[in-house]
Amino acid sequence: MTIKPIVGIVHPGSMGAAVAGCARPNAARVLWCPSGRSAATAARAERAELEPVSSLDELVEQAHVILSLCPPAVAEQVAHSVAERRYDGVYVEANAINPERMARIAELLGKSAQSVVDGAVIGSPPINGKRTRLYLSGPADAVSLVEGLFAGSAVATPLLGTEMGQASALKLAYSSFQKASRVLAAVAFGAARAHGVDDALLDVAGKRQGSYLVETEYIAKTAARAWRWGPEMDEAADMLSAIGLPDEVLRAVSQTLARWEDSKGLAKLTPDEALDRITRP
Repeated sequence: MTIKPIVGIVHPGSMGAAVAGCARPNAARVLWCPSGRSAATAARAERAELEPVSSLDELVEQAHVILSLCPPAVAEQVAHSVAERRYDGVYVEANAINPERMARIAELLGKSAQSVVDGAVIGSPPINGKRTRLYLSGPADAVSLVEGLFAGSAVATPLLGTEMGQASALKLAYSSFQKASRVLAAVAFGAARAHGVDDALLDVAGKRQGSYLVETEYIAKTAARAWRWGPEMDEAADMLSAIGLPDEVLRAVSQTLARWEDSKGLAKLTPDEALDRITRP
């Protein structure tokens, strides 16, 4: 009889809580720690039917697998907090960080953890019928364990290989195009609106299939997500710099997103309001 693993999730945001919830049928328990977390986080964890524990110490002590899904800026801080508790299970680093940071985290946790898996989530949170992909790279046995956790769920787990950093590189390569394109579309509409030709731009864009320029409602969504996307663009720029590719475009995208930092969580923001925020001095 196969013993089901206990899973722990740190920083269960909208993506983390949903992904962790998908592991429940194949796990003995899925734990999270409410200490220091917001009421919104607690509500997400409850909807995903995650089990609260009293402290991070308890989570680390009990979990066979820990999923780290948090803002990229604190990924190493989270890894340090787990490593200092001498965690000896499988650690899945699934944040939008560059391969060099992934390697540092693997080295840090490799001193105590059984294995470290490099993960990359691409897609929307797996709720309300939506599916997402958790790309994996790393040691075969650990990757197989993670694959088993999500078998039959809304989270697909494509395997990239055994090399640490492959999943991280895929995530940032995709994000560097997809998210930068959304920002460029907003900038283009800002320029067109300033000169009174925004309707004409929409007409031109409508003649091209699949253009982000026709999805004007996404300008507001981009603004509301800027607090997460900006650091991700910095990570992608660092990756480009490390391999000798120009990083200036993504640095500029990050600086543009910074103009929307006070738009976090403003779900009812209109495209015009978002453009007002990005065009102000």
